[in-house]
Amino acid sequence: MEKLIIGNLKMNIVSDVERENYFKSFKKSIRNKKLKQTKIILCPPTIHLETFTKKIKNKNVSFGAQNVYYENKGSYTGEISPAMVKNFGGEYVIIGHSERRKYFNETDKTVNQKIKLSLKEKLQPIFCLGETSEERKSGELKNIISKQLKKGLADIPKNKIFKVIIAYEPIWAIGTGDIPTSENIMEVQILIKKILVDNFSLNINKLPKILYGGSVNYRNAKNLCLDVGMDGVLVGGESLHPVDFLKIVEVLDK
Repeated sequence: MEKLIIGNLKMNIVSDVERENYFKSFKKSIRNKKLKQTKIILCPPTIHLETFTKKIKNKNVSFGAQNVYYENKGSYTGEISPAMVKNFGGEYVIIGHSERRKYFNETDKTVNQKIKLSLKEKLQPIFCLGETSEERKSGELKNIISKQLKKGLADIPKNKIFKVIIAYEPIWAIGTGDIPTSENIMEVQILIKKILVDNFSLNINKLPKILYGGSVNYRNAKNLCLDVGMDGVLVGGESLHPVDFLKIVEVLDK
């Protein structure tokens, strides 16, 4: 089964010089690589999206945005709509990332609204969910994951839920270097699958892709993805370094 490697470049690449250097490094790193079982999705800041789609031409690479609003146009200063992302080369969009929830007060309700409109515009949502360290320690893990999943996918037809990519990102592992155990990841993977089957009447053999995200690098990618049967990884910091990012791709492609 094809593995997805999603690069979330976050709020980085602040100049055209830095962007050109990224392109040069990425093209050099991917050159002559014959990828058979992996798909790369790069999600740069939206201001760079169109340029990325024009500068990086590779059959294994697609593009997405890091966020969208839940209306397609109107008086919403500073926002980006799913239609804009789609019309300027994006095929995917990250929705509900913990940083959006933490710094911009994004709720399960707004996540649901964004997923719905993105699907309507034929963008594939990358739906992020995960627990804090305190929530895990207090025994709230199952309740938190269940609530985020049920509210995030509420009122979405099951034939469209299959198109949603689910990214499990334990908040305590993002950018910290703290790595969950195989048991930690598999516990949540099983929980997500159970909720999808029991609450959304999905077929156990036709579930959305479930990815892992949080401090992923080429040294631990096998343990965090392949060994626990995940469908890919959502990569943060390492995606800013094409050489190391492509090493992750190579690990999962093998």
